[in-house]
Amino acid sequence: MSAIQISHLSKSFTTQPVLNDVSLHIRHGEFVAVLGPSGCGKTTLLRTIAGFEPVNSGSITVGDRLFSSPDIHVAPEKRDLGIVFQNYALWPHMSVEENVAYSLKVAGMDRNERRTRTKDALALVGLADYATRRPSDLSGGQRQRVALARCLVTRPGVVLLDEPLANLDVHLRATMEEEFSRFHQHTGATLLYITHDQQEAMAIADRVVVMNEGKVMQFATPQTLYREPANEMVATFIDDGRVIPAKNIQRAESGIVLAEILGLRCRLRASPEQMAVASAQVSVHATGLRFADTGEQGIAARITRVIYRGGYRQIDVEPHSDPELRLSLHSPAEKTWQAGDNVTFMIADGWIIPQ
Repeated sequence: MSAIQISHLSKSFTTQPVLNDVSLHIRHGEFVAVLGPSGCGKTTLLRTIAGFEPVNSGSITVGDRLFSSPDIHVAPEKRDLGIVFQNYALWPHMSVEENVAYSLKVAGMDRNERRTRTKDALALVGLADYATRRPSDLSGGQRQRVALARCLVTRPGVVLLDEPLANLDVHLRATMEEEFSRFHQHTGATLLYITHDQQEAMAIADRVVVMNEGKVMQFATPQTLYREPANEMVATFIDDGRVIPAKNIQRAESGIVLAEILGLRCRLRASPEQMAVASAQVSVHATGLRFADTGEQGIAARITRVIYRGGYRQIDVEPHSDPELRLSLHSPAEKTWQAGDNVTFMIADGWIIPQ
């Protein structure tokens, strides 16, 4: 079993805390992405799991093996982990086949077995015909596939991926996302994937860790992060969400409340435990706002900017009742709007952030 148990983990560099009381349970065979703004501690978290950094307090256990604690530090080469780096880390003087087989050679594996496993790994990532080439003869996506094959050939129970797509263009990223998903399905390994790209994380991970300032803000499925953020940081971080103040929150039924937002009474989603309160914060996304139909009472606003996004237009507005608040709606691309136009919009979907 390759479940990862991280308990009350803290790490500092000199006097600067980088990880602060981090606790996570990653299930065996789960694909988990770690997401957060620059400097949030996500790469340091990976480095502590890999064994590149000792910990100040707390523990890291993989399966039934204690890897890290203040008194115990298992060396990286003895942790039996696979690691895929952002910069591929391939030997330039070796062929593709030699790069993939190198760790097996160091481990003393029989040549025939080594050759068979290397051939199988290269076939899985679509590089069987590139075995004799050097890394310099490959594209960025092909080099990343070599790095994946090198990881796959050792058959690790846990694979750590440190922003593996950061150096690739947008089209290659989409292709490699599929590659990582196939890799996960084929190996059944537990994957921890560090990224700063929300779309990557939301597209490929079973669950996502959102970190900020060395702390875990929320650990949940992509759908839960989007629809039910645990706090204001997650609400504003995921998909450029917005937070709106609400007043006079009253329970309507389990998981549903009525609240006053910008002078309009709205029906909103909430935790089943949500009680009646005088004020709260509401998480909304552009997809949860819509323009009011003729005759509907909505929220009056002025358009401040119109951005063409291809399949739709992003309409930025400021409500008349709160001009400091900036919100965005989506409109069909063929619909013409102008900055300065007065409009009325509705809140079709929103979430009361738990207090």
